[in-house]
Amino acid sequence: MSGNDFFGDLRDLYQEVILDHGRKPRNFRRLEDADSTSRGDNPMCGDRMELFLKMTPDGHIADAAFQGRGCAVSMASASLMTETVKGKTPQEAQALGTAFRDLAMTGQCPTCAASLEDAMERLTPLSGVHEFPSRVKCATLAWHTLNAALAGAKEASSE
Repeated sequence: MSGNDFFGDLRDLYQEVILDHGRKPRNFRRLEDADSTSRGDNPMCGDRMELFLKMTPDGHIADAAFQGRGCAVSMASASLMTETVKGKTPQEAQALGTAFRDLAMTGQCPTCAASLEDAMERLTPLSGVHEFPSRVKCATLAWHTLNAALAGAKEASSE
C-alpha cells in the first residue's frame, strides 16, 4: 500500500466517523438533573446547542449530554466531546478543549500533553476541519459551550 492509499483510507475512515456521529450523535438527550447548562450558538451557519453537565461529588464530570441542531461536523464534535469529557475534572476538560481547538485550527496539537493522548486520539477524526476554515467554528462550538457551562455562563458563541 502506498502512502497516498494509506492517507486516503484514513481520511475515508475519519469521514465515516464524522458522518456516523453526525447522523446518530451519542448523548443526544436532555439531562433533567444537570448541575450546569449552557447554550451555544454559531451565528455564521446556524448551529445551536444546549449542553448539560452532571458532576460527581468530588468534582468530576459524571455525565454530559446535549441537544440542538447543526451540520454534521458540529453534531459529531458535540457527540465526541460528550463521550470524551466524562470522568474528567473541569481542568482536564478545559485542557482537552484547548488541545482540540489547536487540532481543529492547525491539524496538529502542539499543546497535547501525554495525559491527553488517549482522549485526543478519539477526537482525531475532526482534525481535517483545519483544511476548511469555515468549519472550524462548527467543530469548536461544543467546546466553547463546555467552557461556558464549566464557568457557570448560560451562553456561548463560536464568534
